Amino acid sequence: MTRLSLCCLILLSLAKYSYGQGLYSISGTVKDTKGETLPGAGIYLSGYKIGTVADNNGKFSLNNLKPGNYDVLVQVIGFLPQNKNVIITNKSATIEVVLQENITQLQEVVIRADPERQYHLELFRKFFIGTTPHAKKCKILNPQVIITEYDKKNRILKVTANEFLIIENKALGYRIKYLLDYFENNQSSNIVFYSGHPYFEELKASKSKKKEYLKYRDIAYRGSPQHFFQSLYQNKTNEEGYIINKLIKIPNTNRPSDSVINAHINRILRPPANGGVVRIQVSADDSLAYWSKLKRQPKFINTLNRGNVLTDTLVKQIYPNLKTVNYSDALYVIYTREKETVEYTNLSGHSVSRPLDMPNYQISIVHQLEGPVNFFENGGIYDPRSLLYEGFWAYEKIADMVPLDYIPQSK
Repeated sequence: MTRLSLCCLILLSLAKYSYGQGLYSISGTVKDTKGETLPGAGIYLSGYKIGTVADNNGKFSLNNLKPGNYDVLVQVIGFLPQNKNVIITNKSATIEVVLQENITQLQEVVIRADPERQYHLELFRKFFIGTTPHAKKCKILNPQVIITEYDKKNRILKVTANEFLIIENKALGYRIKYLLDYFENNQSSNIVFYSGHPYFEELKASKSKKKEYLKYRDIAYRGSPQHFFQSLYQNKTNEEGYIINKLIKIPNTNRPSDSVINAHINRILRPPANGGVVRIQVSADDSLAYWSKLKRQPKFINTLNRGNVLTDTLVKQIYPNLKTVNYSDALYVIYTREKETVEYTNLSGHSVSRPLDMPNYQISIVHQLEGPVNFFENGGIYDPRSLLYEGFWAYEKIADMVPLDYIPQSK
């Protein structure tokens, strides 16, 4: 079955059964590959603060869940962590999770010296945790589980981990267990992709410190992708401070086609008929530089259409409990209730261009890589790989993330 067919089947299942609006549970048993139950396993719901521990018989239950798409994370010392996807429709779900032994934990491992490992770890931290003020108060507590792989030819850094990453966020007051699926930093295109499953725990703190955490969590939440898609789901983007425009690609009329450019370059560089050495005269050299410069120009130019995109035309509801967007070009999302900082604008490398008459509101550009894009009431995206962010949302990463069950403070 193709990935598209599987997605359609899941969405149809949600559509068929989710009108009951009851609360359900995910229960199950954790075993090893020999069939023996594993007591004491940690059971976590990805993206939430919901978790439990398997009992002496390896059984567990996560309760009070709405219909939806969930990832259950399971962890036991000495075994590889596992993610189990569960769809709740009209009834509670029961699953069995089978864990494999973590050989690298059970055997003594000799780590080969990598002279570039520390540099790769710093790159990973920069593009995974982020470089925001909150990121400065984050720390990966177990960097030894991180595995780096660098492709020098293609300038691509890949990172994996054989255990949960443990991230302590002293800005927002969370301890995050993150099951990293995939991380890739393409240094040639300056594009970063990563995906995984976070579980949030509260850091112990005094009453005054908790109050400070709440303040900064609210700042992190407001203006985030999670906040935007929640507002989009509720048709309240305007009330929540968002303006949506379109960034449209139009052909660059100053750039000839590749066939024309290549024909001129080949003519200038064509060997003589007698097979002699090519000698480029000054005029020909100037022509070569001219056509080479044209070739480096972009084929398309981004143009901002400042007409507001209406949410009732952008968003469709095909399935209950899910809404859908499917658009061409890119969304230019302006958050008017927070301004860009000087640090972001001048130092982050993520700042995007804006009209001269626009205040320095936070701006993010949302590219749709695969469509349609389905999202839930809590702001969670059904398939996060379907979107690519530029601007402020590319700047804010793990350090500025809050759980999907986060409840914002009153305005």
